[in-house]
Amino acid sequence: MPAYVASVARPPRTLTDAEQALLLKVTGAHRDGFRDHVIFAVALGTGLREHEIAWLNVGDVLADDHVRRRIALRVFKRSTDEPAAQEVFLPDSLWYKVAKFIGWKRAAGENLEPDAPLFVSRLGRRIATRSLRHLFRVWQERAGFDRPFSFHALRHSCLTNAYRRSHDIRLVQRLARHKRVDTTTIYAGPSDEDVLQVVRELPC
Repeated sequence: MPAYVASVARPPRTLTDAEQALLLKVTGAHRDGFRDHVIFAVALGTGLREHEIAWLNVGDVLADDHVRRRIALRVFKRSTDEPAAQEVFLPDSLWYKVAKFIGWKRAAGENLEPDAPLFVSRLGRRIATRSLRHLFRVWQERAGFDRPFSFHALRHSCLTNAYRRSHDIRLVQRLARHKRVDTTTIYAGPSDEDVLQVVRELPC
């Protein structure tokens, strides 16, 4: 049995549907949390990694005062396992949130030049990846999560959500921007949500 267990790849840790909804509800309920709400929505809606989110510029999402539906990434993970050019699509709900966020930035007097960072710190500088990790920990505590997650769990949750809805590993491969499909197959395993739903119905 130990040899068998060691040979089975563990699925990535993901937020359940309830945890995702709670995170977005708590951050969306506070005006001061709107930037963070959009950051988490971007992670859950696109599967972008923390450094890819931190390096987004206004011009990456805004063209002629309209929010793009398709974003060509300037900064992304570069490796032999992933394609040389990468882009992501914005889900409808995220597209509306980003449009509202641009209006929020304009009202706050933030820089909307194309090369200005999309997400800035309290000091007006490009937000750091360590800040993304910190604010995610803070909002998890405020939401009353039973267990802590890394920021990367938002990407895992996005890709797992996509597989659960499509059951198309090639589609998820493209969403994940993986060069090899075997890198993507971890998302085809049972998610935390799948296990939770089965456990709830067990007789005991």
